[in-house]
Amino acid sequence: MKAKYLIPLAIFLVLVGFLAAGLKLNPREVPSPLIGRAAPAFTAPYLIDPAAKPNAEARSELAPKEFTPQELMGKVWVMNVWASWCAPCREEHPLLLALQRQQVAPMVGLNYKDQAPQALSLLQRYGNPYSVSITDTDGRIGLDYGVYGVPETYVVDKQGVIRLKHTGALTADDVQRKLLPLIAELNKS
Repeated sequence: MKAKYLIPLAIFLVLVGFLAAGLKLNPREVPSPLIGRAAPAFTAPYLIDPAAKPNAEARSELAPKEFTPQELMGKVWVMNVWASWCAPCREEHPLLLALQRQQVAPMVGLNYKDQAPQALSLLQRYGNPYSVSITDTDGRIGLDYGVYGVPETYVVDKQGVIRLKHTGALTADDVQRKLLPLIAELNKS
């Protein structure tokens, strides 16, 4: 008779254990199956033509019309997924500008599911922290990278392997404790 009451109690305690373990997890750290794997290859049109002179609209005929991560092979680089309609993206923007000034790694800005005029307006208004600005209007690149939402930031090593995925807006603490040490370590190898 007593065993009849112990089984529901045991099930309840197991569930409480699972819930307690879940409460200790950081909801901003979404596990990614891509960590330790080659970054997905892609070709993306430029949002800002890297060969264009300031304030120039025309694309240079000699400049590549699209970007591919192969261009950064042999370098540690950072990819930040952002959009003009994303409020947290604007929150982290000053940190990205500061990171760019440190010149620790090339920064690729992947403008995600956005309109080019709005994206360009935001970069013009707040500054452009990216070495390369590209677009992903249909979200296919984001899908390949497992983007849950914007902003997201990835660190890719010299061999093209993803070493970090940060979901959500970066904080100064994230930059100091995660990004900069990892980039420094990867640049040594």
